[in-house]
Amino acid sequence: MSPDVALPGKAVDGDWRRVHPASPFVRGWVALAAVLYFFGRDAFERVLQGRDIVDPLNGRVLWLLAGGGIVLMLAVGGFILSWYFTRYQVAEGYVRVNTGFLFKQQRQARLDRVQAIDIVQPLLARIFGLAELKFEVADAGESAVRLAYLPLAQAKQLRAAILARAAGVVTGPETVEEIPEAPEQHVLSVPPGRLIGALLFSEQTVGIILAAAASITVSVLTENSTIFLALIPAIVGIAATYWSSFNKGYNFTAAISPDGIRLRYGLLDTQAQTVPPGRIQALKITQPPLWRLFGWYRMHVNVAGYGGTPGNENAARTTLLPVGMKADVMMMLSLVLPDPGVDDPQRVFTAGLEGLSPLSGSADGFVTTPRRARLLAPLGWRRNGYLATRTALLLRSGRWWRALVLVPHQRTQSMALQQGPLARWFGVTDLVLHTTVGPVAPRLYQAGVREAVELFDEQAARAREARKRQTSEQWLAELALQRGPATPPPVPTLEEHPESTPTTANQEDRHHG
Repeated sequence: MSPDVALPGKAVDGDWRRVHPASPFVRGWVALAAVLYFFGRDAFERVLQGRDIVDPLNGRVLWLLAGGGIVLMLAVGGFILSWYFTRYQVAEGYVRVNTGFLFKQQRQARLDRVQAIDIVQPLLARIFGLAELKFEVADAGESAVRLAYLPLAQAKQLRAAILARAAGVVTGPETVEEIPEAPEQHVLSVPPGRLIGALLFSEQTVGIILAAAASITVSVLTENSTIFLALIPAIVGIAATYWSSFNKGYNFTAAISPDGIRLRYGLLDTQAQTVPPGRIQALKITQPPLWRLFGWYRMHVNVAGYGGTPGNENAARTTLLPVGMKADVMMMLSLVLPDPGVDDPQRVFTAGLEGLSPLSGSADGFVTTPRRARLLAPLGWRRNGYLATRTALLLRSGRWWRALVLVPHQRTQSMALQQGPLARWFGVTDLVLHTTVGPVAPRLYQAGVREAVELFDEQAARAREARKRQTSEQWLAELALQRGPATPPPVPTLEEHPESTPTTANQEDRHHG
């Protein structure tokens, strides 16, 4: 679905609204500052030197001030016209945004294709109490709709209205103001101290220490101290990276509500995300070696529309948990996959996060790399493996850099078997699962050929059946009939699920001796 294609249906004029009048100035304050500086620098220099701002004998100053005034008026006029011709509407199952006074454009998106909704507040917008509302639509490739800027309360209200209509809770002619925001229940938060510790003990810090040691060694051996001058740009870049990571991860909190998982984070620029349930395509839990000393993990997700554009902002938006303890990981897993599809989810996920299959076979339930191929991965062959539950496929890998990938069956879009010459010699192959673009690339490493082919066929069948059982895109319609939209769902836990049964196929036949 292309968000720029007009669809039939005439909107009611009264439903169209405008963004806040200060929006163009919040967006374009940098341009205004640049105009003021360029045309006013002479006057500014005269002020610093203690002279008169305007010298009647200096025609250059008068021309610059006049030109600056004209350019400034044109810029302000353009901002005002931009605001006047920017309107939005939520009606007929779509959200529409009209922009432009010379070159008009209408962007629209179906509400039932909403993948996630964000409320973003840059520092200047926070000062004025404004917020940008943007939400992701499946297959849009970028933010399908961006409304900048609205008063914060109005942005929250509009988000609640869009989510309610997208979820199927509200289908009548109610106005935006009549749709209440869904309540939420706080789940977890990341203390600032833990975030700082995670940055200090990250893989990036290890690389910096090794690079610094190498630079000092080279400087001492060559007796050349100028090498440190060449490192200044790298030091500035590294400091900016650390600051950006801290700024994006500060005050990270997660909550659960009827409309999805709500994430909030940010120090100067704050962001509030709402990811509807069931829209996460794949999830990855990682643990660097140094984090094992503290029991820390991080979690990333693939969500349709999030992974199409690279950048630090996008990386923050695909982070489900920047750093957390095992209990935090289990809590977030319970939100993403309320029904894990096994009787003992604690044991299964612990085996995926920390387990190492015994030499005698797959006693922990994971089918691992055959013993004959241990030379290809002498450290990780007992870690690399998979386990299929009734609702998801679990892929674990890495002895030192531990990783666990979870893909709900209905989110498996396609699969591929890949085998190089060495893998063919040892009788193993990799199975790659394709989901939406994002930081998670599901891959089963070095599985036995027979097991990989069986998993290929079984996973295709599981994905097909799961898509048949998948309910409507309006995920709250049935729930609203049962208890109403104002009641938040209970926070699930990864305890025993008597109704769930493991579906690991032919586990007894797949022990590798």
